[in-house]
Amino acid sequence: MELLQLLSWMCILFTVGMFSTGLTDLRKMRATKSADNVQFLPFLTTCLNNLGWLYYGMLKRDGTLVLVNTIGALLQFLYITSYLYYSKHKRRVYFQMLCASAVLAAGCVYFAVLLPPGESRLDQLGLTCSLVTVSMYMSPLTDLVGIIRSRNLECLSFSLTVATFLTSTSWVLYGHQLNDYYIMVPNTPGIFTSVIRLFLFWSFSPSNQNQSVPSFKLIQI
Repeated sequence: MELLQLLSWMCILFTVGMFSTGLTDLRKMRATKSADNVQFLPFLTTCLNNLGWLYYGMLKRDGTLVLVNTIGALLQFLYITSYLYYSKHKRRVYFQMLCASAVLAAGCVYFAVLLPPGESRLDQLGLTCSLVTVSMYMSPLTDLVGIIRSRNLECLSFSLTVATFLTSTSWVLYGHQLNDYYIMVPNTPGIFTSVIRLFLFWSFSPSNQNQSVPSFKLIQI
C-alpha cells in the first residue's frame, strides 16, 4: 500500500507538472497579445482526454485519476479560453470547439445512457481513453522525421520531454500495481517517444556534433 501511495503522489506531481507546461504558451499569449504562434488543438484534445479519464476514474473510484484529470481539465479550459480571447480567427476556434462538444456529447450519451452500468461500461470507456492517449503520444512521431532530417531541435521542448517521460513512467508503474492495463498500456508509448526525443537532444547537441566532425591540422614542413 505504501508503494501504491508513493506512485500515486508521483503521478499527481509529474502529470500536473506536465499539464502546467501550457502556462508558457499562456504567458506568451499575454505578452504578445496574440495567439498566432500557439497551437490550439493540443489544448482541446487534451481537455477531452482529461474528461474521459476523469469519468473513468469516477467509475473506478480512483482518487488519483479523478484529482489529476480534474486539475488537467481546468488548466486546459484556462488555456482554451485564453486562446479564444487572443485569437484573431475566432470562427475557426468556435468551429473546432463545436466539433469537440459534439464528440463529448455523443460520448456522454453512449457511455452514460446507452451502455448498462458495470464492467462493460468501464471496459469500453477504458479502451476508448487508452486509444486516444496512444494516438496523442504517437502523433509527434511524424514531426520527429523532419527533425532528424533538419537536425533542428527548436520545435522540441526539453522540459516537456522530461516531464512526459516521468509522467508516463509513473503511470505505467501505477497501472502495474493496480493490474489495470487501461492505465499501463497507453502510457508505454509516452516512454518510447520521450526516449527518442531525449536521444535526439543528446545526438544533436553542439558538443556531440563538434565531436562528430573530424578536425585536421596543417603540418608545416
